[in-house]
Amino acid sequence: MKLQDKVALVTGSSSGIGRGVAVAFAREGADVVVNYPTTEQAAAGESVRAEIVQGGREALAVQADVSSESDVKRLYAAAMARFGRIDILVNNAGIAAAAPVQDIAVEQWDRIIGVHLRGTFLMTREVLPQMYARGSGRIINTASQLAYKGAPGFSHYTAAKGAILSFTRSVAIEIGDRGITINCVAPGATRTPILKDVPPDLLEQIRQGIPLGRIAEVDDIVPSYVFLASNDGRHYQGQCISPNGGDVFL
Repeated sequence: MKLQDKVALVTGSSSGIGRGVAVAFAREGADVVVNYPTTEQAAAGESVRAEIVQGGREALAVQADVSSESDVKRLYAAAMARFGRIDILVNNAGIAAAAPVQDIAVEQWDRIIGVHLRGTFLMTREVLPQMYARGSGRIINTASQLAYKGAPGFSHYTAAKGAILSFTRSVAIEIGDRGITINCVAPGATRTPILKDVPPDLLEQIRQGIPLGRIAEVDDIVPSYVFLASNDGRHYQGQCISPNGGDVFL
């Protein structure tokens, strides 16, 4: 019970890594605010909430597009109205789309940057003041091993993830003496809905490039978030840990 009676808000937690993190936090004793991006994902968000409640913790599911300032404020207000505080923020919401740089529409670029980078900024800005007031808190941002190695067709995605790393380091310096930590997890290729449109031959190529010889499951990634959210990660600040099977050596 490493997170006993903590309150966590996990963005993008209706599927994939976010869902795994939300459920794992609850198993470690936290109450969780589950976030899903659109009304089409309401059932998925509700299923995560129900799983957490069935396991004995409290949970709230809230629709919000984290790239929208008004949505972020509404999400934060709902969380505070229900739980009164947010001890742990996980900025995990993300989307992906592949295209060579010359074919990326400005709208697609802005959307990728908006969800990943703007969303991380907006959520962090919204949640920090109440962490300052208590002199404690954990913020964990989802980056990617591709921020370090790059990837053809994903210049917008890798740019956003690289910016999240830099954002994390700068904020870590700002808040270093406030009792709050901010760090990143940079997962390697993981079997989540983001990979559903990747052709099997490309997935096999990716797998062969990983020294451990396999693409990660969500359960391989989640323990890094639990570690950073718990007291075990108390001396990590501005860092990035990368469960990637050896795909990138940080």
